[in-house]
Amino acid sequence: MAGNPPLKIKGIHGLSQLRSLPEAKHPLINVINIADLKDPSRNSDVTMTTDFYFISMSRFMQSCLKMKYGQQEYDFDKGVMSFMAPGRVFSFNAYREDEINQTGWLLLLHPDFLWNHPLALKIKQYEFFDYSVNEALFLSEDEEQTICGLFRNIEREYLTNIDKFSQGIIISIIETLLGYAERFYQRQFITRKITHHCIVDQLEALLEKAFAPEVLEEKGIPTVKEISGQLNISPNYLSGLLKTLTGNSTQQHIQEKVIEKAKERLTMTDLSVNEIAFELGFEYPQSFSKLFKTKTNISPLEFRKASRF
Repeated sequence: MAGNPPLKIKGIHGLSQLRSLPEAKHPLINVINIADLKDPSRNSDVTMTTDFYFISMSRFMQSCLKMKYGQQEYDFDKGVMSFMAPGRVFSFNAYREDEINQTGWLLLLHPDFLWNHPLALKIKQYEFFDYSVNEALFLSEDEEQTICGLFRNIEREYLTNIDKFSQGIIISIIETLLGYAERFYQRQFITRKITHHCIVDQLEALLEKAFAPEVLEEKGIPTVKEISGQLNISPNYLSGLLKTLTGNSTQQHIQEKVIEKAKERLTMTDLSVNEIAFELGFEYPQSFSKLFKTKTNISPLEFRKASRF
């Protein structure tokens, strides 16, 4: 029924029961060859949230299975990787017209599996776990082979007799897999440059509009969340994209716009530094002066004197 809260799944075993997945050999990790699943569409209309990570590499030969992540829907008809962090809401919605021919891998990873290992903290720094579904990683043929090879290595170790080395070896392979994903995302930011450069242009237009005096007075300096929302991009994906293309994060772009507008007012008006700070949406003039000096290495007054010399 529409509007129902998502089903909260605790533990990998809980999802395995709900989705009729192969039973995990370990309570904190499960690696699944998707081709072995009998019917990926069963019980597929359940919206849920879990307490563990999903890492998947999927290819659907027919786009009759759609996945909804957050509020966005995507057709997986190409080889893609997607990542979901604990606590994210998602659902699967299948439209069966013919048999679904699906291949790929699914790794279910509970944070406790990484306990007392550096990856337990590092995994939280991979921004792609917070990307939206339409920001999935599209793999080239060579990249897909690399990722599949790593999944097979995890499966091979997972299916052997568990010993004192197994956990460390599996974690090492997962860390390698995440490192490759990060590299391939950087490639994606670059190879999709036409689309992404359009996003940069849209960002500049949004910032120019946001810093119009009447808009600033009403709404204040825009936040990263507000800007990314207007671009229909997740905050982390936008910042990662911008860092690759321009060297600056979204927050740095906003700050650069603040400095640009401040310089205009310092050189073209007789407003005091405090008045300029308030016009630019700062509650405290000291915060404005500190940001200006951090970005330019001189104070607003020093800049004004130098520009009028």
